[in-house]
Parts: sequence; structure tokens; C-alpha cells
Amino acid sequence: MSVDLSIIVPVYNEEDNVLPMYEAIRNAVAPIDRTVELLFVDDGSRDRTVERLSQLPRDGKPKVRIVKFRRNYGQTQAMMAGIDVAEGKVLVTMDGDLQNDPRDIPRFLEQIEAGHDLVVGWRKDRKDHWSRVLPSKVANRLIGWVTGVPIKDNGCSLKAYRADLIKRIPLYSEMHRFIPAMSSLARPKIAEIVVRHHPRMHGSSKYGFSRIYKVFVDLISIRTVLTFARAPLLWLSGLTMLTLLLTLMAAVAAVVFADTSYAGSSVVFAGVTLLFGALTLFLIFLALLGQLIWGARSKSLAPFIDLAVRPAGREVP
Repeated sequence: MSVDLSIIVPVYNEEDNVLPMYEAIRNAVAPIDRTVELLFVDDGSRDRTVERLSQLPRDGKPKVRIVKFRRNYGQTQAMMAGIDVAEGKVLVTMDGDLQNDPRDIPRFLEQIEAGHDLVVGWRKDRKDHWSRVLPSKVANRLIGWVTGVPIKDNGCSLKAYRADLIKRIPLYSEMHRFIPAMSSLARPKIAEIVVRHHPRMHGSSKYGFSRIYKVFVDLISIRTVLTFARAPLLWLSGLTMLTLLLTLMAAVAAVVFADTSYAGSSVVFAGVTLLFGALTLFLIFLALLGQLIWGARSKSLAPFIDLAVRPAGREVP
């Protein structure tokens, strides 16, 4: 039987939230006339989370599936594992701490059916301490400015995707919050809707100020990836021009010092000329190779490169 909707919930040390989360999702999807699977991805929990997961009913609606990591890898890896094994045509991701509200899921499906390819939740009235809210707002502004994708709440895990889009988006490190930016390569039609947000009732947050550094590093990586992917030849041409300039400067210095008392320096500059010259040739060939790879990649993206122009109101494929 084909699956219409997959709900992916990464969990880590959430033993007290497993059963309430299952009940909340079951009640939320009960009125939906679709086949639904619920994927819990245990990210190496050290408490009784796996035991509680194993006690959930496996049949019925939604059908429960469990993915278990041997150790803690992080939320992005857990989310990607769920995305990889999900069988649904539409995928919904959400946190396992009950701060996201499963009752918002039908509203996400409405947006997908309206023609959107990616729907992002916005925790407008966020129920977290200011020490988490303030850095998040600053980060969202910075991410929007750097990536050119102005999402108000990149950190909200409650999102919905068409499977044919999200399964082709490469993610690593802490990049689950950069999914809208990474998916921009496919020109998707993105919607952002206000969602409910609740205070954490059980357990403790897994995030602290250390994530600020990770977000900053990942942001640099994202900017590099997006810039290179959109125009690899142009991006590498800038580096090539720089190394070519350094090559010419070193060559001129080698000639100038050749007939002076600093003849020994001429040998050094000649060696530098060879090094930068070789680097220039390497970058030229790398730029051409990158352009060829991107051309081939563009053909593989053809089935969903025009997602943004899909007519509104069509049925979910």
C-alpha cells in the first residue's frame, strides 16, 4: 500500500514525551483521509526512550516505524535518516518534545495541495526563554541576508515537503535549519505559516549557546555551496584571476631582481611564479570541470526544476 504522508520525529532522551507525542499525532491525523506513517528516529537515547517507542502500537493509523541510532549523531542526521527511509509522497518533520503541535499538520497539507513544494512553520508566539529567542531572531535575519531566502523562523522543525524535492537535498552537520536555503537550488514554491508553540513540559532542551558557533560555520558553508552551485565557472574565475595576478607579480619580481645584487631573491620569485602558475592552471581546469558537472546535474534536476510554476490547487502527486 502506498503511503501518502510520512511524519518524521527525531527524539533524543524524550522518554516522557513519547506516548503523549504519539497520542497527539494520532488524534491530529485521524480526520485526514490519507494513509499515514509515523517515523520515530531515536538519536542514540540513553534513557528509556527506545523502550517506550517499542511499546507503541505498530498497526493502525498512523502506522509506526522506528529507526534507532547506536549513538548520538545530532538532529540533522536523525532527520535525514527519517527522510531517507520515509515512503510518503509528502513528508512532515517535527520535534519530539511536544513544543510543536501536531494539530497544525492538516494546515501544512492544505498548503502542499495548493501547489507549494515546501511549507515552513513560523513560531510567531514562541514559548521559550529569551536566551533562545533573541539569538534565533538574529540568526534568522542573518541567514535570510546571506542566503537570499527570507524565512522568519529557520529553526522551526515543523515543516512539510514534497518527497521528490527533499530527498534530493544534501544535508550534513547542523544544516536542518538551512533546508529552505539549500532547496532554493531547485526553485521550489515556498510558503511560511504561523504555527502553535508550547512550553516544554518534560525533559530538557538539547541546545545551548554552543549552537551559535555551529550556525555561523554552517552559514559560511551554505553561502559557498549556493554561490558555487549557481555559477561554478564564475565563482572559480575570481580565484583564478587572483592567482594569475600573483603569478604575474612574482614573474616581474624575478626578472627585476635577476640583474641585481639580490639575484638569490630572483630564484625564490621564480619558484613562486611556478607555484602560482600551476595553481592558476589547476583552477581553470577545475572551473571547467565544475561547469560540466553542474550542467549534468541540471539535467537530473529537470523533473523538479520548475516546481515554482506548478499550478495551484492540483492534487498531491
